[in-house]
Amino acid sequence: MTQEYFYQEIMESIVSLDEDKALELANKAIAEEWDILGVIEDGFGAGVRQLGDLWDSGKFYLPELMFGAKIIEQCIDLLRPYLKAGQQRTILGKVVMATIQNDIHSIGKTIVATMLSAAGFEVFDLGADVAAERIVEEAVAKDVDIIGVSALLTTTMIGQRRVLEILNERGLRQQFKLIVGGAPVTERWAQEIGADGYAANAVEAVKLVKKLLG
Repeated sequence: MTQEYFYQEIMESIVSLDEDKALELANKAIAEEWDILGVIEDGFGAGVRQLGDLWDSGKFYLPELMFGAKIIEQCIDLLRPYLKAGQQRTILGKVVMATIQNDIHSIGKTIVATMLSAAGFEVFDLGADVAAERIVEEAVAKDVDIIGVSALLTTTMIGQRRVLEILNERGLRQQFKLIVGGAPVTERWAQEIGADGYAANAVEAVKLVKKLLG
């Protein structure tokens, strides 16, 4: 089997949402000592890109996107320990994600975090109902590039503004890019509070983060 064909098989297992096949191929890569870095970046990485294309074309919806990203994440977690000495998966940047305080909705944020991780970012998911102060503290502690804050209620959107206020108060505004999202959040709101960007869904969030990090 050629390398190109093997990578194509991996990508097709992701597109078809065949979890068993994807895991089988990941285990095969380990057993047959394939180039694990190549398998991750050119096999499963291609799967990430295909998920985005299928979403953009309207062929995939939220459940398919979420399941596909979960499959990729599982396979990469399985493969990661078998990277050879000196090999590392390319980390495109570090992101801290959270749903703001007094808001317990997390599914959208979780999908974004999963897609970012599958796309090559190191993601620190703080969960839901997280205070603005803690989001900033974790961003500093983890030395991230991007802070992502979700709000699913109009009453909690103000918490996104509070994150920016804290960054300004502590002289940290230039250290981080801040992106916002959530059902009631809009591009206009992002501009109003001074955020660096807004994404309406997980695929757009991945594109936005890549753009912000150049």
